[in-house]
Amino acid sequence: MQPLTLAKRGWLLLFLAVTAFYFYGLGHIPFVGPDEPRYAQVAREMFLRRDLVTPTLGGETWFEKPPLLYWGMIAGYRLFGVNEWSARLAPALSGLLTVLAVLWTGRRVCQYSERALSGLAPWSGAITASTLGIIVFSRGVGFDIVVTMTITWALCFFLVSEFESDEKHRRRLMFGFYFFIGLSLLAKGLIGLVIPFSVVGLYQLMRRQFPARHFLRTLWWGLPLAFAVASIWYLPVILKHGWPFIDEFFVQHHFARYLSNKYRHPQPFYFYLLILIPMSLPWTVFLIEGIVKSRSWSLRSNDPVDRMRVLALAWLIMPLAFFSFSGSKLPGYILPLLPAGALIAGDRLRMFISGERDGRSAMRMTGALFLVFVMVGAVFVVRSGGLSRTCLVMIVIPLIITATICIFWTQRKTLTALLVTATTFVALILALNCGVSSFATRESMRDLLQLADSRGYGSAPVYSLHQIDRSVEFYAAGRVVYGVEGDPVRFESALDILDAARRNNGPILAIVPVEYKYQLTGLSDARVEVIGDNGKLALVGVARE
Repeated sequence: MQPLTLAKRGWLLLFLAVTAFYFYGLGHIPFVGPDEPRYAQVAREMFLRRDLVTPTLGGETWFEKPPLLYWGMIAGYRLFGVNEWSARLAPALSGLLTVLAVLWTGRRVCQYSERALSGLAPWSGAITASTLGIIVFSRGVGFDIVVTMTITWALCFFLVSEFESDEKHRRRLMFGFYFFIGLSLLAKGLIGLVIPFSVVGLYQLMRRQFPARHFLRTLWWGLPLAFAVASIWYLPVILKHGWPFIDEFFVQHHFARYLSNKYRHPQPFYFYLLILIPMSLPWTVFLIEGIVKSRSWSLRSNDPVDRMRVLALAWLIMPLAFFSFSGSKLPGYILPLLPAGALIAGDRLRMFISGERDGRSAMRMTGALFLVFVMVGAVFVVRSGGLSRTCLVMIVIPLIITATICIFWTQRKTLTALLVTATTFVALILALNCGVSSFATRESMRDLLQLADSRGYGSAPVYSLHQIDRSVEFYAAGRVVYGVEGDPVRFESALDILDAARRNNGPILAIVPVEYKYQLTGLSDARVEVIGDNGKLALVGVARE
């Protein structure tokens, strides 16, 4: 069998393994954090009402985000039932589609370029698939990976259209560009329009050229196409809800979120420069090297690989700068730039493996980064007690072996690159099976609520004392008591919990921080049953005497 055929089969097997990894264990852990359970519950309420237009939470309108993620989750609920696996299916699929977009783009660059670019597509795809930020956000219910997928496809279609000389084929590619911009508007709102066009604008500026006529000619039909795609939701929701939707969705969750700290996510201006380092692991060194070497790029060259480099650099810079000025900063905001980083890092890795450059220092630094990750992670885990020693050793050993090979055996170039990719997957699978699950259980009320249901509290309303836990909004759906502002009711006094139990004329459940549990157990005029605790919060049944 020819070496080329063997290589193709090897990459196909790797892609199948990546696919299995992205769908593996999506239901292993409960919903955690403030967003996962809320988004899952919004999708469930839409699913149960058979309503694809109006997002609600606890029966009240929830106009924080557009519906593309909800629609994906609804499809998962319909196919596989309402559970964690089906809710996370759409984000996992979005992550995999992002990998495919980078793979496809790398192949098209190779097809159009006159240079020998062997390995650009598979290595860029492998880097995308094994980048920590893409993996983590693909395994949770969130909008950032969905908009990353749509923006990636939009910009990949634009890039390939730059290579195409046939007008008919170019028009089809630009159709894809505008279609995915429309989907991006459905994925996360106005940034789905702002980011692709700002990246294209910076790309033209870096090349010191005006937009080509063929691009300008597409605007008259392309923008209406993008808006037509987006209008399948924006039009009916505006017609149905009018100004309340416009105010909450656009004014509050777009402009106020960007221009102020209203939603309490302040970070320094340089926050995203720092957060990009862990999000791009394990390929951070190759990405940084690519950025440094961009000074020697031919920015105005028409060769496809040079155009790809310029677009990827613009794609990296624009979201980073845009969100650095935001008054509200969360790590996931810059997720859409990671595919661009994968193209840059993939190009550098390809050059190292093919012998076009001496990249041994970058691979050695990658191995050193693995060792730093092992040491810092081990110290953190030991102090927090989140993993058993057996699990810790199982995770650490492959990381140390890979780091050692990367540092001392750089002449085996393909082997070291494959080891970095494979070890990342292996370490994360081991962590998922023996560490993350116990951590997630401490961050969720799922198991405690199931225990309470088995003890006869299946219809008891749920209140909070001192601290709100968002996981109850999914796991105790229909029983969480909401206040006038749309948040779960939170009391600051145990007497308020007792009054609620009296008004209910039956038992209620109260969520309370473990350190304040005594405030409920000390009530003299109530029957109090401590259901249990997850280490942080306790679940307590309260009924009047």
